[in-house]
Amino acid sequence: MTEIIVKVIDWKESTVIEEVRKKVFQDEQKVKVELDFDGKDENCSQLIAYLNKEAVGTARIRYLDEKTAKIERLAVLSQARGKGIGKKIMQKALEIIESQNIPEVMIHAQEYIKGLHQQLGFEQVGEVFQEAGIAHVKMVKKVKG
Repeated sequence: MTEIIVKVIDWKESTVIEEVRKKVFQDEQKVKVELDFDGKDENCSQLIAYLNKEAVGTARIRYLDEKTAKIERLAVLSQARGKGIGKKIMQKALEIIESQNIPEVMIHAQEYIKGLHQQLGFEQVGEVFQEAGIAHVKMVKKVKG
């Protein structure tokens, strides 16, 4: 049986987040370390996903102001992709944001995965742009808040 659990953890408590992001962003996608680890992690809510008790995915929630949150750094290890882990991480992030009464969520989604975010109610705003050398789209979603 496949068990997926998504938890909020403290940035200082875990090197697991760093390991997942390093494998996905730096090793696979060749993103520079200073672009990924931008000094904002300590002020974000951190999520970690476990597949059968193994850490395989992560994301962070950054609160831009009282009305807008941004979900960033969504990463799932290659061996765990295609199992719905990214979607579960996003759903958990959206639950947390809604519980904080934040009415709007924004993401900069890698273009190839925008379909996942559309399934969750996000809508593309504007044109494709480059971020860290990768095609992205800005997407927004209104939550109950």
